[in-house]
Amino acid sequence: MITDDADREQELRDKAVRRLKKQRDFRSHLLVYVLVNTLLVVIWVMTDPHGFFLPVFPIAGWGIGVIMNAWDVYGRQEITEEDIHREMDRLGK
Repeated sequence: MITDDADREQELRDKAVRRLKKQRDFRSHLLVYVLVNTLLVVIWVMTDPHGFFLPVFPIAGWGIGVIMNAWDVYGRQEITEEDIHREMDRLGK
C-alpha cells in the first residue's frame, strides 16, 4: 500500500514536471516569435513602409505554429483509461 502511494506520488510528480517544462518551452517560443517578428516589422518600416507588408508571411506562418504549440501545452486533454477502453471497444466491433 505504501509503495502504491509512493508510485502514484512519483507518477504525479513526473507528470507535473513534464507539464511545467512544456509550459516553460512554450513561453520561450512565444518570446522568440514576438522578438523576431518585431525585428522584421522594424526592418520593413525602415526600408519600405509604404510598400507591401512583407512581414505578414512569417508572422502568419510562424503564428500557426505558435497556436498549435499553445494548443498542445494548454488545450489538449490527456488520454484517460476510459478513452482507451472506449477505443478498444470500438476496434473490437
